[in-house]
Amino acid sequence: MTMWLDLIRRERPSTALMLLVPLIAVAFAAAASAALFTITGKPVGAALYALLIEPFMTRSAFSEVLLKMGPLLLIAQGLAIGFRAQIFNIGAEGQFVLGAIFAAAIPVYFPDSTSIWLWPLMMVMGALGGALWAGLAAFWRVRTNANEILVTLMLGFVATQLLNYLLLGPWKDPMGFNFPQTVMFQYEAMLPTLIPGTRVNVSFLFAIAATLLAWVYVKRSFSGYQLMVGGLAPDAASYAGFRESRAVWISLLIGGLAAGLAGAAEVAGPVGQLQRSISTGYGFAAIIVAYLGGLNPLGMVFSSFLLAVIYIGGDNAMVSAELPVASVRLFQGLVLIAYLAALTWIRYRVQWRKRGATQDGGRA
Repeated sequence: MTMWLDLIRRERPSTALMLLVPLIAVAFAAAASAALFTITGKPVGAALYALLIEPFMTRSAFSEVLLKMGPLLLIAQGLAIGFRAQIFNIGAEGQFVLGAIFAAAIPVYFPDSTSIWLWPLMMVMGALGGALWAGLAAFWRVRTNANEILVTLMLGFVATQLLNYLLLGPWKDPMGFNFPQTVMFQYEAMLPTLIPGTRVNVSFLFAIAATLLAWVYVKRSFSGYQLMVGGLAPDAASYAGFRESRAVWISLLIGGLAAGLAGAAEVAGPVGQLQRSISTGYGFAAIIVAYLGGLNPLGMVFSSFLLAVIYIGGDNAMVSAELPVASVRLFQGLVLIAYLAALTWIRYRVQWRKRGATQDGGRA
């Protein structure tokens, strides 16, 4: 007799357990990583201390956590808008790169400008660049029903090649010792510092503002309600007259705009020029942030902080505990897997049934 396993959604999942899910995920990832470190002969205590504790021990380390948290939170807020509507923008990394390219065009073509509007214009250009790149995916989804997952992902590779072309060709710094990079940007093209003595700049406020706007959009606007209904019940949304094409355009453009703005802030902030290494994986890590935060605007504040801690802690662990970079990536992946698994068990209950039987005990 063949048995089937059904997952039945609970009417009222435990609120207390829902709040504990991120802690459960981190605890599981720490335990699994500790076992792996033991097998590979790495110092478990030193590795976990560097990963999870050391980022809080000094002012400079904590400021770097905030620096990483900004773009992660900003991009995640944009992506989550689409994820709620079942529009999956997986190419935020490419939109991040296009935003950096569009923003860098200003100081590259106007290297002598001292206008106070230089960096604000760069932010606007970056946001437009990211939105444009995401808009290409929206166009093909609406016109040809092309899968936005594949289109956005492939456009990311195109963005990388465009970046390589510019840095190896027309935008290459002639005095840069043959490194693929632009000239260093002038002072007026750099974002103002938010915390004196650190690298944290006003882009952190962009992320906080995006969080507030996302909360208002999701919780208080009719358009946000339409997107939510379209994701949860597409048939009902269609019956109510909610157009899918509108949801596609809104979701992808908002996600691209946020990623492009983050890219602009990166070149005008801690980097100060356009480099090949501008693509740091923020676009992919923001997907983890979005789901760790439960696609909730406020929840993503905590998940972006957690992932930023792991980023900085991972850098510390590679030095102090001699961990390979793959171990850091593994820890991030374990956190996401554990979170999704725990969330599933809290939201659903397991029910076994015989093959061919319905959930109410009858025959199919």
